[in-house]
Amino acid sequence: MTHLPADVFYARLNKNVAAAGALITDPEGRVLLVKPNYRDHWGWPGGHVDEHETPDQACAREVTEEVGLTLPVGRLLVVHWVAPYDDRPIPLIHFLFDCGQIPTGEQIILQEEELDEYRFFPPAEAADLLPAHLARRLLASLTARSQGTTIYLT
Repeated sequence: MTHLPADVFYARLNKNVAAAGALITDPEGRVLLVKPNYRDHWGWPGGHVDEHETPDQACAREVTEEVGLTLPVGRLLVVHWVAPYDDRPIPLIHFLFDCGQIPTGEQIILQEEELDEYRFFPPAEAADLLPAHLARRLLASLTARSQGTTIYLT
């Protein structure tokens, strides 16, 4: 049996994109969402995992970059495998972490290069602003937080 060189073997494997996000709420249980200027829907602070970065490190970096907050990255709430769609030809694996609750009036500094707005929304209203697959992820994250578990979505 002939073994493939490592570079050939790994080049043949399926590729995925990894991303990470933060569930952040206020004392009333409202969810922090941000409105990117490059897409037509809201989302939570987060983004793609960079090379040599773990998903929790990406989450912390993105929260600091996008909303100017340095928060501890807590428990993993949701792992969501998302099939290719639109202009993304490969699957996405999204890690959503619990970044806790921040006080009402906490100073948020919005990353103006990528984001137009931020707001705290009651969970049902937040879910209505998101595409269906993101609304599922949001509601699963709130369930996982309340039950002390992690949820896997496909």
